[in-house]
Amino acid sequence: MPLRLTELRRFPVKSCRGEQVETAVLEPWGLAGDRRWMLVDSTGEAVTAREHREMLLVHPRLRADGGLEVTAPGHPDLAVSRPDGERLVDVTVHGGRPFRAARADHDAHAWFSAVLGEPVRLVFTDDPNRRQANPAYAGPGVPMGFGDAYPLLLTTEESLATLNELIAAGSKAEQGPVPMVRFRPNVVVAGGSAWAEDGWRRLRIGEAVFRAVKGCDRCAIPTTDEQTAVRRHEPTYTLSRHRRWDGAVWFGMNLVPVTPHATLRVGDEVELLDAAAAPDGPPR
Repeated sequence: MPLRLTELRRFPVKSCRGEQVETAVLEPWGLAGDRRWMLVDSTGEAVTAREHREMLLVHPRLRADGGLEVTAPGHPDLAVSRPDGERLVDVTVHGGRPFRAARADHDAHAWFSAVLGEPVRLVFTDDPNRRQANPAYAGPGVPMGFGDAYPLLLTTEESLATLNELIAAGSKAEQGPVPMVRFRPNVVVAGGSAWAEDGWRRLRIGEAVFRAVKGCDRCAIPTTDEQTAVRRHEPTYTLSRHRRWDGAVWFGMNLVPVTPHATLRVGDEVELLDAAAAPDGPPR
């Protein structure tokens, strides 16, 4: 069975609900529209669903003009215009090096503050070239939006199916199966074997080429139900028994675009251009 692209997802606001799409333009920093917006606290540090799991119930949608329409249970709908870039502030992602981002308007800050129950601000990365992915894995000069560390995340259907089989066989079987969206991937591939992506190093999806640079170590977000924001033990409990290295659990591979400006389409053929044996898990 040939490898195929089966899902495309973008997440307009970091840690909020995403959008599943049929096509997406690839930019140097990832899928167009993916994680270009973010919430920050008074110090400029990213506010995420690690601490505020209710963010997963916030549903932003990209508008054609670059702005957002946002909904959340129990709150009025919000429309946000794309900032003009004249009001820049220093922000950080997980304590990394500060970089500049554009502030949204006051109404957006007030709305998100009401949803989270504490003061936050909404910012937009008007120029993703101000931030770079970790050069130790990505190489020099790879621009980033507000993603955790790399431009895109890939997962595979076979690895998820195997993970869910392991969950079903374990002591916390009632907490499965886990849907793919819990892992918040940008691209999902089917047609290979479970965990084969650990060894992928270079691949083509449709007309786009990527480098697979590092495995993805997982935080608490995949344990949070995206429909209810209830947090449980799975899939971290099972991953910790079967996919644990270097004190972390791993699922998925981080990608760096080699050919930006290509268009990805669900159903695209996936071709492996370079792969290696990976008996001890993904690069990390």
